[in-house]
Amino acid sequence: MRVALIGSADFGKAALEAFLDRGDEVVAVFCPPDNPKSSKPEVLKEAALARGLTPLQFASLKGPEAAQAMIDSNADICVMAYVLQFVPQELVKIPKHGTIQYHPSLLPKYRGPSAINWAIALGEEKTGLTIFRPSDGLDEGEVILQKEVPIGPNDTLGKIYFDHLFPVGIKALMEAADLVVAGQHQEVVQDESKANYEGWFDANAAQIHWATHISQIYNLIRACNPAPGAWTKFGEQKIQIYDCHKHVAATFASVKGKPGEVTQITLDSFFVTCHGGQIEVLKAKGAAGKVTGAELAKELNIEVGQSFAL
Repeated sequence: MRVALIGSADFGKAALEAFLDRGDEVVAVFCPPDNPKSSKPEVLKEAALARGLTPLQFASLKGPEAAQAMIDSNADICVMAYVLQFVPQELVKIPKHGTIQYHPSLLPKYRGPSAINWAIALGEEKTGLTIFRPSDGLDEGEVILQKEVPIGPNDTLGKIYFDHLFPVGIKALMEAADLVVAGQHQEVVQDESKANYEGWFDANAAQIHWATHISQIYNLIRACNPAPGAWTKFGEQKIQIYDCHKHVAATFASVKGKPGEVTQITLDSFFVTCHGGQIEVLKAKGAAGKVTGAELAKELNIEVGQSFAL
């Protein structure tokens, strides 16, 4: 199979290596131009060079140069793996069997760039991935293949992505490519009545509001671990919270303190009250970087009875 790949970062690299390792011929690798503000080279670019391929780094994929490069590749299929640039229909339709794209949600649910974050933050018990035909609408094309992934009650963004959606996604891309090239696939139009779109899970979305319910706060922290990091403020110091436990208050008598109040500091952690219980902070990031909850409490002179900003 002659494969053209459009992608970036570690997922794009893994897709490239997976197709090559099983004996496919990767005839073109499109990746973003190098970022002049970053000292780190584009991962997919480096992977392509290491495998003897010349990466194609167009500032835009909408121009005639990109289209001509795709034509010259004579690809059977194009695979889009973590794509940051807009890819026009004129380009995706050039390969003999068109183009397929990966998205980490069960489309049409959670269209958009932060699908995994939102699913965890909103308390979903499952997510998944979709391989679909890219259209000019973001994540709106026909579905070819889907795989479900459970979200455990304590799973973080990092666990769901790196342990499940990343490796399963690479295999799904190869499976879908095989089906499409063999003419054995089906294309299902997305049900727009079940569709929703969310934007970036940014710093505003990642702010902890201690006056909300413990489950909402706990889901938010999981959804932001490892990025962008759920955050709060202690005085003027911004703190990002990563690993934590939730301790649900079963009775009125077991409720300690007011929302945002520090009620206990242990050898490894500290506890903050919210509606419905307490969040035990195990790992956080202050001015000195990532430390245990207890180390952060010492660093910032946090004491029992003091409060975080609501």
